Amino acid sequence: MLCDLVFLQMKAASLLPVLVLFLAPVLTSSGLILPLDCSDIYNHNTSQPSGVYTIYPIGATSAVQVYCDMVSLGGRWTVFQSRLDGSVNFYRPWDHYKTGFGSAATEFWLGLENIFNLCLRKKYELLVIMEDFEGNSAYASYSSFFVGPEADGYRLQVTGFTEGDADAGDALSVHNGHMFSTFDKDQDGSQVNCARLYLGAFWYGDCQNANPNGVYSWGAEGSIHGVGVEWSDWKGSNYSLKSISMRIRPVQ
Repeated sequence: MLCDLVFLQMKAASLLPVLVLFLAPVLTSSGLILPLDCSDIYNHNTSQPSGVYTIYPIGATSAVQVYCDMVSLGGRWTVFQSRLDGSVNFYRPWDHYKTGFGSAATEFWLGLENIFNLCLRKKYELLVIMEDFEGNSAYASYSSFFVGPEADGYRLQVTGFTEGDADAGDALSVHNGHMFSTFDKDQDGSQVNCARLYLGAFWYGDCQNANPNGVYSWGAEGSIHGVGVEWSDWKGSNYSLKSISMRIRPVQ
């Protein structure tokens, strides 16, 4: 299936008022064009395979490695979040989520500031691909994805849910309009600290239907409610997924 192929590939492997940057790669003073995202890499050479590439979300000095999915549903996807095997600790403070961490080839978070700057320059859609421990896979897509500036808590705007295969369901729309929260920066819409309660970091509301940055566990272990790597509309609130990744590409 689509998600199985992508999983194997990955396992192997402030505001700028410059209108010319919108829908365009980074242009240096020397005239060198640097890719803003995986779409720019694909458009430069449509035969490029999926893998780890260097992009420049903010400018020439902002080089960062990401995994580019050149296959799924037409390709050109920039992966900004990935969980595969529990090799990276995702229970981290605000500064880590702001700047990014992990390895682009395995478990990874691109960084809120990088995501914001990408969204500043292009209009994006979102694809979420996930797999359980029984070999099943599913995906959900959203036609509009945007993350605001740090001054507004990197607020999430996500709309246009489209049902993918295997009835993944819409676990993300309830997070629309919320600021990002970590255990040391509580900006959620709840009276409790959702990041502490569910041992993660996300655009929590009151509190979550999705917890992709939660504690990596194994399926329906469920000893502590809601703390796993979860997409509740697919597998429920006590099932930690084997893999999940969130990826964006420019709207055509």
